[in-house]
Amino acid sequence: MNLPHPELYGLLGEFDSPERLMDAAKKIREAGYRRIDAFVPFPVEGLSQALGLGRKHDLVPLLTLIGGLGGGLTGFFFQVWVNMSSYPMNIAGRPLNSWPAFIPVTFELTVLGGSLFAVFGMLALNKLPQPHHPLFNVERFKRASNDKFFLCIEAHDPKFHLEETARLLQSVNAQHVTEVRDED
Repeated sequence: MNLPHPELYGLLGEFDSPERLMDAAKKIREAGYRRIDAFVPFPVEGLSQALGLGRKHDLVPLLTLIGGLGGGLTGFFFQVWVNMSSYPMNIAGRPLNSWPAFIPVTFELTVLGGSLFAVFGMLALNKLPQPHHPLFNVERFKRASNDKFFLCIEAHDPKFHLEETARLLQSVNAQHVTEVRDED
């Protein structure tokens, strides 16, 4: 009977300090690797830049603006349509397109649209929720929330070669290098 071999997800290097992780991330990035990620127990300043991240996180404010404008315009023009076309009510000779009365609903839908786009945009850009991740199969990875720092190089990286990448992680002072397999 042939058992399926779990697909290789990448290599995981373990470090004991944020400084060593930062140095390793910079060296690995300089070596040409692009599909890398770090896992740390607390925020490490400058780690995003060392990993080469940045532009995709700048999309959240743009998505918020788009959602806010879309929500505000939807609220305003819906009220215009209702009051002038769909259900006009001429009360005491007041104008049908009285835009000052539309401000509260327009404001509320601007805030609602902007906040929904911001939350769901952030979740989509961060690929969340992710109830299963191949790193959860690595026993040592449990220490990522306590006192260890991890750097993962994905196998989908164009420069990834199992032996060469493992040697590179060893050369940047990784305490342990572990193969990560996706055992779905």
